[in-house]
Amino acid sequence: MFSSHKLPMFLLALLTACCLSSMAAEVNRTISVYIMTDMEGVAGVLDFEQWTSPESRYYDLGKEFLTLEVNAAIEGFARAGATEFLVADGHGHGAVNPKLLDARAQLARNWAPPPYPFSMERGMTFCAYVGQHAMSRTEFAHLAHTGNCGVFETTINGRPVGEFGEGTLCAAQLGIRTIFASGDLALTKEAQALVPGIETVAVKRGTTPGRGDECDKEKYAKRNLGAIHFQPERARQMILAGAEKALRRALADPSMGAVPLKPPFERVTILRPQKELPKRIGRSSHPDNFISLMNAPMKYETMK
Repeated sequence: MFSSHKLPMFLLALLTACCLSSMAAEVNRTISVYIMTDMEGVAGVLDFEQWTSPESRYYDLGKEFLTLEVNAAIEGFARAGATEFLVADGHGHGAVNPKLLDARAQLARNWAPPPYPFSMERGMTFCAYVGQHAMSRTEFAHLAHTGNCGVFETTINGRPVGEFGEGTLCAAQLGIRTIFASGDLALTKEAQALVPGIETVAVKRGTTPGRGDECDKEKYAKRNLGAIHFQPERARQMILAGAEKALRRALADPSMGAVPLKPPFERVTILRPQKELPKRIGRSSHPDNFISLMNAPMKYETMK
């Protein structure tokens, strides 16, 4: 071990300057978190009909519940050192209340086509999810679907993915690690299966068994309604703690949340029957870019 009195003065000064420079760089480091949101994975949001659309009886309350969960995540990330936050309102009808949103955040919404990657940009530090639900066909999930209840299943290179998986792979294409997800218990298991080491918080758990493969679009929308929820304030406390833990872990472990991509990519989406339309299948492919794959048009044909 070296002692300072044995080092030449110029070398000691150089080492001191380097240490101070490194400390200053760490203090001034910008840590940004992109937060994709949805409504169906929020504690207290009980069903589609009464909660998730503008004509729903409790729509405004559901938006409040989501926005406060987002604020809890922002506070947790900030306590761990995050300095910038972009919140993407990913719910179809919109679900973030701008008036209630944490003042440290910016809000992204209403994407012109092509929509992917929903305002996510290369250079952002981390990606996170709040209020997310599980993919279609997930057993014991609450309000599960992929895009809408008319989607039977989407696969990427043969692996089923939901909205979480689609966004996470977009993040990977941009070099952004996905480190946190909150939603129902089934969603947290889905996230853990896809993303190495991701921190998750389950704010409720679905109670409906089975996958619902027999359902058309209308029946599937009314199927996965049973759930046991944490009280919303308790859920927010859990999200705050989980977000802080997630960022501290990610800063200490550069492998956490890094999802490997394996091109070429093929996307296959199967649609449930609806009204006069039968079950249909569509495909798209791309040699090396996942975001381009997601923005590629899908031509559907009747399944044989």
